[in-house]
Amino acid sequence: MNCLLYRWKVFNQEDIAESLRNFGVNVIEYEEASVYIDEDKGLKFHNYAEVYNKIKGVDIVFSFNYFAHVSNICEELQKPYVSWSVDSPLISLFHESIYNKCNYIFIFDKFFYIQIKDLGLEHVYYLPLAVNAQRLQETIRKQSEEEINQGLKSDVSFVGSMYHRNSFDAIAGKLPEELRDYFMEVLKEQLFIPGMELIDESLSPKILEELLEATSFVQSEGSFSDLALVFTNTFLGFKLANMERVVTINALASAIKDRYTFDLYTDNPDDKLRAVRVKNFVDYKETMPKVFNNSKINLNISLRNIRSGIPLRVWDVLGSGGFLLSNRQIEIRDYFIEGKEIECYSTIEEAVTKTLYYLEHDEERIKIAQNGLKKVEKEHSYDRRIEEILDIVKKEKQNKYM
Repeated sequence: MNCLLYRWKVFNQEDIAESLRNFGVNVIEYEEASVYIDEDKGLKFHNYAEVYNKIKGVDIVFSFNYFAHVSNICEELQKPYVSWSVDSPLISLFHESIYNKCNYIFIFDKFFYIQIKDLGLEHVYYLPLAVNAQRLQETIRKQSEEEINQGLKSDVSFVGSMYHRNSFDAIAGKLPEELRDYFMEVLKEQLFIPGMELIDESLSPKILEELLEATSFVQSEGSFSDLALVFTNTFLGFKLANMERVVTINALASAIKDRYTFDLYTDNPDDKLRAVRVKNFVDYKETMPKVFNNSKINLNISLRNIRSGIPLRVWDVLGSGGFLLSNRQIEIRDYFIEGKEIECYSTIEEAVTKTLYYLEHDEERIKIAQNGLKKVEKEHSYDRRIEEILDIVKKEKQNKYM
């Protein structure tokens, strides 16, 4: 079977290609050239002839996240199109093409999966993300003592974006002062309450009408996403992420600063950070596993947009043999035992308490990290996920065009 892996800027595509090859699939990797974007009309233009010819020569197409133009071409050619989300909610799924018979849509966040399933789709499936622990462990085994001592050791670390540059701040100056202040008050209140309920409730019809007047919201052709969906997640969600990450990291760094250090690996630091050692963002494949493995405590602060699912960072920390302290995502309890394979917090106070505790209790911390690694190695590899995907496609595709 020949599979076209439609590539874009996402970290774990090599892992999926390797797993497909492990099942005897011939993988042809293709990354579409940059496309022209008409910002005024909200339209993206693709070289359909090139993409069409690439898809025409294969049996199946796979991509992380969903691309409407790829689905439409697959539908025309009657080729199965497998997409697996790494973002949630995935705005591109709110498009008329999701009803194409060619689609096999896999979603890692159960909350969002139910939302999409409720649109009347038959071939949409829940599938959590995974980890190539074998690759991560091989990378870690190759690290030198000199490399570790040059800056990879951390007491507490966080690897990720601070969302210092976000869409809300980009348009804040265009909003009426009263509306801008209203959203900031909602964000401040939501900051210390789990979930996104206050943000969801803040977008009344009157507020949305004001937003439409103040912004240049446009829908791409075929899209049925609305302003509430986009503003909640793309604007308010990322602004909340910036606020939450600054507050949480500052609290932890301040609590441990007399005896320990907090290292932040990011591409866009925030000037509000205190007592934090800011380092450059690390390479996903080569350096990131070593940071996770050499940090006594790895912090995960999930985007609130991910309502219930487990983000990729969680899988990668555990697959690197690192100890993970994560916010309490709903689905974590479906796969891991808290206090045995992972540690979680619901409040900043709990995060501080557990950080201080595990910095002082090496044996417990190391044991939890070892258990977490064993769990993902045994149950959550890409091979297991790909086997599930291929079984579903094989079982269902014969009925698609009958």
